[in-house]
Amino acid sequence: MTSSSPTQTSIHRTWWKESTVYQIYPSSFFDSDADGLGDIPGIISKLDYIAALGIDVVWLCPVYKSPQVDMGYDISDYRDIHEPYGTLKDVDELIKGFKERGMKLVMDLVVNHTSDQHEWFKESKKGKDNPYRDYYIWRKGKTLEDGTKAPPNNWGAIWGGSAWVYDEPSDEYYLHIFAPEQPDLNWEHPSVRDAVYDIMTFWLDKGVDGFRMDVINFISKVPGLPDAPITRKDQEFQPGNKFYACGPRLHEWLKEIGQILKKYNAFSVGEMPAVHDPKELIKAVGQDRGELNMIFHFEIVDMDQGPRGKFSPKEWDLPILKTIVNKWQRFMIDNKGWNALYLENHDQGRSVSRWGSDAPEHRVYCAKMFATFLALQSGTVFVYQGQELGMINVPKDRDISLYKDLETLNYWNEIKEKYPNDKELQALTLSEIQKKSRDNARTPMQWTPQKYAGFSTVEPWQKENESYAEINAEAQVGVKDSVFEYWASVLRVRKEWRDVFVYGDFRLVDEGGKEVFAYVREGGGRRALVVCAFVGREVEWSVPEEMRVDAKEVVLSNYGGVRVEGGKVVLRPWEGFGLKEVDY
Repeated sequence: MTSSSPTQTSIHRTWWKESTVYQIYPSSFFDSDADGLGDIPGIISKLDYIAALGIDVVWLCPVYKSPQVDMGYDISDYRDIHEPYGTLKDVDELIKGFKERGMKLVMDLVVNHTSDQHEWFKESKKGKDNPYRDYYIWRKGKTLEDGTKAPPNNWGAIWGGSAWVYDEPSDEYYLHIFAPEQPDLNWEHPSVRDAVYDIMTFWLDKGVDGFRMDVINFISKVPGLPDAPITRKDQEFQPGNKFYACGPRLHEWLKEIGQILKKYNAFSVGEMPAVHDPKELIKAVGQDRGELNMIFHFEIVDMDQGPRGKFSPKEWDLPILKTIVNKWQRFMIDNKGWNALYLENHDQGRSVSRWGSDAPEHRVYCAKMFATFLALQSGTVFVYQGQELGMINVPKDRDISLYKDLETLNYWNEIKEKYPNDKELQALTLSEIQKKSRDNARTPMQWTPQKYAGFSTVEPWQKENESYAEINAEAQVGVKDSVFEYWASVLRVRKEWRDVFVYGDFRLVDEGGKEVFAYVREGGGRRALVVCAFVGREVEWSVPEEMRVDAKEVVLSNYGGVRVEGGKVVLRPWEGFGLKEVDY
């Protein structure tokens, strides 16, 4: 078979393609001062742990000054730190600690919206003539036939209800795509863009190495803000994303952002929900576009969401995952773009519980299989805190009263209000919440088998996951065959074989198979076959006729070896491995 891999001279090599990113959720990472909340000094104390995993870049979720309505994604001061997390001096120490270990720090840039406690918004509310009025999106409402007032359009907020809040003194509404306490900035106003670019420069000058950009594709809205089509007949307010996801001026503004990033050789990844068209997203990450390095798309994490949204069920099968992965792998390779590879983050459930098996007999193998599956694809790998330990979802019997997440609680309250007597729907919703709620990712990091998972000496802000007795860093770091050490080995192989696993071509194998995900990576004159079983039982996988595999050529294996018998691979439950120098 003729190789279609990129020639070595055509490859665009850069540090951020070869890097692995570790995401920290600061409130849940490590509490250094016994107040039940994680903090920056706590992160500093764990830098050697992060380095031992083989991490190059750390993405720190928001630590800015904030009322914490949405866990820091509602920022009231971009140049100061939320007091329980620490100080600007602590950030300086954090940056120093990373640089001493050869790592880089990426901050969260949240500039689609601010907190309603930001001084800009406080000024904006003072009146229509205030210089800050145009920093936000204010509109006159509609007057209905019966004389009552209604919002300017029918857009629904992401977490329920109208996307508009009425301000009686000015008789106008302001737009909030997320919570009412998170008013959207008006990027059409030049002063807003200048202020955002100043914020970026402030942090880059302090030594930060780049940004993860929260819902960055929402910053440009279609002029006129028209009503959204009726796609959810069960709701009064409708998804308006077609009018603000990748709006008409998005790429103009991303190019301006890109000019700042280029000056500092900075890292960038944009979160881009509600867009599934690669031709639209390549505009943001194309090699010659001068915008962003990479983007987070949502197709994998949305594949089990039903017609009522995130917390409604939808069955998925492996061919769906194959289609999604192959689509993005091939498109980015063929069009000189770049993927951001992730299965978990602060907004998602734990992959082992959500798509695999967290049963005691399967959990470790499953966590290692997902590491193999993800980290050997083409793109920059993102590991979310605890993923390297194989952390799992909260228990199925955890009471809803113990959940903290705004998105989760809003949805649950809406279901109870709309369907107070539908116990079957309520039970189904609770099951989906346990699978997908953001709380699953936000329980305290599990450091030791001691009380509170070694995260704190006092009761944490969010109840720890009871699995800490078995799943914790103390039991894994330096321990052969642990999930942590397996992740470290995968990341080492990725670097050692960078021409194959970073810069190489990607080819999906056995596209229609419902039990095994297999792909070939090829580059620099070498090939590797990656095979992952997505079932909790033993299966036989027929090696494609054009391939000859040798079980002695193992690069990685979560079972410590591979069984090849008569042209077939015998895969154990949740097995994952890589074979080098596959002939075909």
